[in-house]
Amino acid sequence: MNVLIVLGHPRTGSLCGALADAFDAGARSVGAQVRRLDLATLDFNPNVLGQSPVQQPLETDLVRAQELILWAEHLVFVYPTWWGTMPALLKGFLDRVFTAGFSFCTCEGGTGYQGLLRGRSAQLITTMDTPPLIHRFIYRQPGRHAMARATLGFCGIDPVRSLVFGPVKDASAEQRQRWLTRAHQQGQRLAHGRLSAAERLRQQGGHWLQAMRLQFYPMTWIAYTVGALAAAHVDGVFANPLFWLGYLCLFLAEVATVLINELVDLQSDRLNPFFSTFTGGSRVLVDGLLSPRQVRGGIGAALAGFALASVGLLLLTPAPLTAVLSVLLGMTVLAMGYTAPPLKLCYRGLGELDVALTHSVGVILCGYVFLGGAWNDPMPWLLSLPLLLAILPSIILSGIPDMAADAAVGKRTLAVRLGQRGALRLAQVFTLLAAGAALVWQLMALAQGAYAGVAYAAIPHAAVLAWLLHRRIASSPPPGRVDGLMVASLSFLLWFGLIPLLRLVG
Repeated sequence: MNVLIVLGHPRTGSLCGALADAFDAGARSVGAQVRRLDLATLDFNPNVLGQSPVQQPLETDLVRAQELILWAEHLVFVYPTWWGTMPALLKGFLDRVFTAGFSFCTCEGGTGYQGLLRGRSAQLITTMDTPPLIHRFIYRQPGRHAMARATLGFCGIDPVRSLVFGPVKDASAEQRQRWLTRAHQQGQRLAHGRLSAAERLRQQGGHWLQAMRLQFYPMTWIAYTVGALAAAHVDGVFANPLFWLGYLCLFLAEVATVLINELVDLQSDRLNPFFSTFTGGSRVLVDGLLSPRQVRGGIGAALAGFALASVGLLLLTPAPLTAVLSVLLGMTVLAMGYTAPPLKLCYRGLGELDVALTHSVGVILCGYVFLGGAWNDPMPWLLSLPLLLAILPSIILSGIPDMAADAAVGKRTLAVRLGQRGALRLAQVFTLLAAGAALVWQLMALAQGAYAGVAYAAIPHAAVLAWLLHRRIASSPPPGRVDGLMVASLSFLLWFGLIPLLRLVG
């Protein structure tokens, strides 16, 4: 392992210097390749003199520092905590070295920035005169957060461990020796790799959660619950294992669908500079967080779990097996057929309709039939239509950031087929149709009054969303991220799920 130790104390003969030596010796004893940067010995100006650090030529020592950072797999920063944070020497080093284009870059997706130092971990070793518990629970560790999150984490370095020693001022020689021993042992821990078993598990778990895109699952649960409540009294739903077993089937089918999308849309995601929380996939394959083989394994595991849960559902349900099986299989085929061959509905211009159908009619019908309702009852269909109309604006809008990338790989979304303005106008039409349906359903007390009161929320929200869409059409910016519109359209959709849910629960 390549390890770079950065000593940030302005005096190399300090306790921090001894701690750096101890970590160095421990790491070398287990075979690590160690390099050292004692900042006090470097020749550089710590002040940024231009408008941007990239406009200031790097001194020779800083060029070498950047080379060593790129060489390293594990970075160790040893420094004292002064006034709650790092010394000016270390701060100046970070200002000059961790520059745009080297440690991070600007991009359209995510937060607007992307760390360029991924695949590295870090260790912070700091001394202080404040008792560490006071520093942690009273002062809330401002220096650690600045280094671990706002600096190293921002640049993609993860995980960042922290080792704090103090109070230093009145520490005995024996206490200082114990600290040196602990720093030495921390270096020796690298014998097991730069990540501990717990850290590897946390990272992998985080990558899988990112791949699953859990932000989209609550609406599925709401719609499914609405269908179940329409079929059975509330007391017979949440305490019924059939309800949870049925949702487990849908959850695992959605996991498999999302992972299939990651594989099939990989080329489009690679070309897409406008990715965000709402569009452009999870990026786990693009960023190398998971391998295609791992994702295929995840799909297999989700499908195996889905099959087992489906068998359990069929064994326990009192509803006709043919009805349950037909609804479950139909829903699953349509959901996975969004990108999975041979259907690949999103590549044929049917993706938006497919998503709207599965997340309204499909999910509500599952909840209704699983809990004993008949598929041809009018109730689940009446519940579904306003929700279907409300889903379409957000699904149509989600194609705008992906337009160029989708067109390049032959994906025929409505945004690709109609262009940005056409997609915006169509989203506007469905927004108004959904608001109209809310009014009609409320006035006529359709679906047993499940939509009572929805118009009071949906119509003002629809007016705001339609105005925002009109502004985008009128300004005609080039296609790009539409995060504001996505938030407005997704929150509009919530009224058509939450209000029926609350009405049926009540």
